Amino acid sequence: MPENIREIPYNYTSYSDREIVIRFLGEAAWDDLNVLRTQRRTGRSARMLFEILGDLWMVERNIFLRNDLLDNKKRLQVMHRRHHDRLTRIETGAADNPRALKVAACTSRMLENFYQWFEAEPAKRKKTRKAFAKYTHANNVHFDAYTLTHHATDATDWRHHAPFCVVTPDSADELPGLIRAISALKLVVIPRGGGTGLCGGSVPLSDNAVMINVEKLDAIGAVEPCDIGNLGEVATITAGAGAVTGKVMEASMPHVFATDPTSLWACTIGGNVASNAGGKHAVIWGTCVDNLLSWKMVTPDGNWLTVTRINHNMGKVHNEQEVRFSLLKTDAVSGAEISNEVLTIEGSVFRKEGLGKDVTRKAMGGLPGVQKEGTDGFIVEATFVLHRAFDVTRTVCCEFFGQVLDDATKAMVGIKHHVDAIEGAHLEGLEHFDEKYVKAIEYISKSTRREVPRVVLLIDVSGDDEATVAKACADICHITSRGNGEGFVASNAADRKRFWGDRGRMAAIAKHTRAFKLNEDVVIPLDRLSEYNDYVEHLNIENSILNKKEAIEAIDTYLDKARGRISGNRLDVQGLSLDDDAYLSDKLNNCKQLLEETRDRWCALLKGLDEPAKNVSAYLLDVKYKRSENLFRVIQRASLRISYRDEVETPICDMLRGHDSLIEGVKKAHKTALSSRIVVATHMHAGDGNVHTNIPVNSNDYNMMKKAHRVVEKVMAKAVELGGVISGEHGIGITKLEYMEPAILQESAAYLKRVDPEHLFNRGKLMPDTDLQLSYTPSFKLLEMESMILEAADLSELSEAISPCLRCGKCKPVCNTHFPRANMLYSPRNKIQATGAMIEALLYESQTGSGISFEQFDGLEDIADHCTICHKCESPCPVNIDFGEVTESMRALLKNKGKTSFNPGARLSMLFLVLQNPNAVRFMRETVIRWGYAGHRLLNKIGRLTGIVQKQPAASRNLDGVQAQMINFIERPLPSLPIGTARQTLGIESRDKNMIPVLRDPNKSNSRAVFYFPGCGSERLFSQVGLATQAMLFDLGVNVVLPPSYVCCGYPSTAGGDKKKGDEITYDNRVLFHRIKNALSYLDFEAVIVSCGTCYDQLTRYELEQVFPGAPLIDIHEYLMEQGVKTENVAGVEYMYHVPCHSPLKRHGSHAAIESLLGSDSVKTEECCGEAGTLAVAHPAIAGKIRMRKEEQIEKAKAQLPGKAEQKVLTSCPSCLQGLSRLEGDTEVDADYIVVELAKNLHGEDWQKQFVQKIKNGGIERILM
Repeated sequence: MPENIREIPYNYTSYSDREIVIRFLGEAAWDDLNVLRTQRRTGRSARMLFEILGDLWMVERNIFLRNDLLDNKKRLQVMHRRHHDRLTRIETGAADNPRALKVAACTSRMLENFYQWFEAEPAKRKKTRKAFAKYTHANNVHFDAYTLTHHATDATDWRHHAPFCVVTPDSADELPGLIRAISALKLVVIPRGGGTGLCGGSVPLSDNAVMINVEKLDAIGAVEPCDIGNLGEVATITAGAGAVTGKVMEASMPHVFATDPTSLWACTIGGNVASNAGGKHAVIWGTCVDNLLSWKMVTPDGNWLTVTRINHNMGKVHNEQEVRFSLLKTDAVSGAEISNEVLTIEGSVFRKEGLGKDVTRKAMGGLPGVQKEGTDGFIVEATFVLHRAFDVTRTVCCEFFGQVLDDATKAMVGIKHHVDAIEGAHLEGLEHFDEKYVKAIEYISKSTRREVPRVVLLIDVSGDDEATVAKACADICHITSRGNGEGFVASNAADRKRFWGDRGRMAAIAKHTRAFKLNEDVVIPLDRLSEYNDYVEHLNIENSILNKKEAIEAIDTYLDKARGRISGNRLDVQGLSLDDDAYLSDKLNNCKQLLEETRDRWCALLKGLDEPAKNVSAYLLDVKYKRSENLFRVIQRASLRISYRDEVETPICDMLRGHDSLIEGVKKAHKTALSSRIVVATHMHAGDGNVHTNIPVNSNDYNMMKKAHRVVEKVMAKAVELGGVISGEHGIGITKLEYMEPAILQESAAYLKRVDPEHLFNRGKLMPDTDLQLSYTPSFKLLEMESMILEAADLSELSEAISPCLRCGKCKPVCNTHFPRANMLYSPRNKIQATGAMIEALLYESQTGSGISFEQFDGLEDIADHCTICHKCESPCPVNIDFGEVTESMRALLKNKGKTSFNPGARLSMLFLVLQNPNAVRFMRETVIRWGYAGHRLLNKIGRLTGIVQKQPAASRNLDGVQAQMINFIERPLPSLPIGTARQTLGIESRDKNMIPVLRDPNKSNSRAVFYFPGCGSERLFSQVGLATQAMLFDLGVNVVLPPSYVCCGYPSTAGGDKKKGDEITYDNRVLFHRIKNALSYLDFEAVIVSCGTCYDQLTRYELEQVFPGAPLIDIHEYLMEQGVKTENVAGVEYMYHVPCHSPLKRHGSHAAIESLLGSDSVKTEECCGEAGTLAVAHPAIAGKIRMRKEEQIEKAKAQLPGKAEQKVLTSCPSCLQGLSRLEGDTEVDADYIVVELAKNLHGEDWQKQFVQKIKNGGIERILM
């Protein structure tokens, strides 16, 4: 391999030049190029060839660029002319060189194929859309770059080809027709669920794959009894293929849904069945196949197949001597029965003997669907048996310390055997993670020891008798203590959830390698786990020493170069910042001698790692060891520590003291070498020996990737040697195919040939002759090496913010803009993948000089538009990415570049919010806002009368473009507004910005004061909120200090991308607050009050403690709670509550506030209201989709209420009040603010009139600043 492995430009992937050349020109051309490399004179022809290959590689993998060239013929022609010119020059330069002419001929054919694709693709897409539109709506057929990009990979980030098309069918009934259409078009089908796979099972291996996303098929049935045969009736649940596993688990309660993979927050039922997913509960109830009662699928010929388990044993399937299934095949068109047979399989077929898990046996006796990874059909729904939950469950966290890991492993196995032997106690979960994960997830030890745990176990012990469970937990703690550990028991739900919270953050292991890792999940027999753990430790020690050797070689090379520069010209010497030192050459010689001696010593230790320690006794001075002990054990227990810091860095730095530039160079060389160190980390489902062996890798480091793959080969071989298998739940996909046993793979191939002879489904997977050497992964590190261009394009910060994404999908359930049923797949994970591709496209376009396409900026704007900036994604993210902040940065970038689309609704809204002049506020509110709202309500009435607005929300009606925007804009009427602002109503409007209004009850004169920041929504729009807040504070007898005039907090500007304006408002407000406090220094401020969540969040940036010391920032409702304000139980009203995305109730929450203030219980309604500040005005189609889901949730919440009285939904956000009010007509539920409802209950319906009267009777004091 030549030293420069990446001469081809624009290659920000794991590929070297070799893979790119082979992919486009073939292996023979690569051989020719290697020969021609040695014959180079100027290298111009090679450079031109590499430019062509760089263009093609970039366009092939980047769908944004490809689609842009499809739409922009002029740009395509420019590229064509450039390629033709370069090819002509290459051919001219080739002269009489046969190899060069061969390569030129290959290049000519490659370019011909490349440009033919652009000619044929539009017609191919049109034909496909027309064929698919017979069975599903045309809007469900996607060729856009955003959708294709985030479907190109799964959680692994491995890629091979992008899908040709993505289809999102509305129902399972559409699938048979789609399958037949795909077959007729000679395309390939790939089923796709949540995209959380960890083996590349859904990665397309050809460029003609149609990926069918089943996330819309998310129906979850009720828990129903079902007769399963010999055991009678048991509880079951049926779910669609797109149902999220975690939601199915919730719907199954109080029963237990046993298939609970770690990715349950995002993975789907179809994928669980196709991969035979496991999880925590597999230790007691087995994997997916053990819990399936029946499933329905579409076969490769486009018909239905229903598979039903006969006489389910409610236990693990391999414990049965024979397992029988009914296979009923029916015609998808007529419904007529095609065949009905019984399949009998020996129980031993399902798993290798002695193992708790095994998903390598893909044929599985001919059982369709399960464990086939989407290669034999399409799962559409499945029915699972449910298990009775135990009465008592406790969680034990065991932390093991010290250097002897064998103690922890033996204790772990001992715990399992011990609890299994206890009558009435059951291990419901037994999970493990090692010290690498302890560090990666920043685990906080529960022990008082100063050491960091080497191993952590999390154990769920369950049973029906509390004493038995408690005794089992005590025994576990005792066994743990014998293994140099400590046990901690959690008995209540909150503590148990906290214990298990750490287990969900394992993906963070790959954060430092820009979110890429090799993730293998071997299964080891329990009695041989110690051997496997020792082997992993051996690999880590071996690779650590090898890496230290590489560091020495890097430092040696650096010092050689430094010495050469010292003897050069004075400019070189100045560049190294070296003062005159006559002895520097001798010092460098001593450094090199030290490096050589250390390298020899480490090489000897590495060579003797498996030999008796006595064989290397010369290097073990002052180290105690047993005569029979090998060197590995001595190092493993830390009796011998091989330290780069002590043995190399410290002495070299001492010798080079005073030469900071050289010391810095030495440290930099070590840091570079250290970044390539291979580290093997493990966590496991310890109860069944399923060990997840992870190797974080820098995908830009070609040699590191090769080394990591060699380690994986060793790990796989060791697993098989110990009697285990290469996968327990992840599957085979593309990551493990080369390690499959040939006999098992042939068995799988024979099954697939029988059921899918045309290889229609997931072509190339689970087949022995599949070539996977051209799979690749993108590299953010290579992108960041173009830092100057990224910074010039203002993309550096954006790239850095998204690069740690692990693609785990934890953001999906909390994201407001991820709603598959409305064709809205804008979770942060998907948006990050698309953003990475767009950054790559912008970087490419800025380097080629062809100009940056508006398409890329449109793509970024589309992503930025699909975010409500709720920041809810940060909390579940293992690497703490806040896509709300990313969106703010993206909007700021677009605004600074002048690439933001003009949106009159958003502009007017923003203008109204930042106005301060009372006359301007009053005029705009009366004309634009009130008249606009009234006009909107009129349009809504007309729309309903004419049938444009229907009962079925527009978001679910597959509308296009302007039509969708208009209908979504008018289908939910805006609420009517109070006549005036709060200031107008109280008569305290003033253009004098130095006049502070203070509301106080003259009959309760005192120095107690609060500063109330009303914000825009509570004062300008829904003035009743600001008035109710002030009325409640007035009742308490405190001095209510208000800002002199209308003031915005700055959040809308910042969120809208105008960071400069937001910062300006923040600064001005902080100055204003200081002046207010100084002018009213005689008052005792006890709180800063807000009645809006975004105001609360923005004011946390104001450093208010410096302005109002001792006066905490608090929401009005929680302040009133603390002051003891309450009303008696309100009769005749049933409450729901909506928690805003930016909830100001940070301390107690909405439920507690309603219960305390109104003396009433309430039911929570999930999801966003769809208003999201100015989102509904600026992008009504997006808001309409979000609002549709909110309406569904309100109906669900209503079902939980008794339904015997008036129903209301309460909130604590002005924007949400507007959003909820727009749903009143369809949900028949009135929306209101908690504090307004409180004021009504305390003072009656005319509370506002009473309050205004009090204020105007001496309740206002005006203080001049």
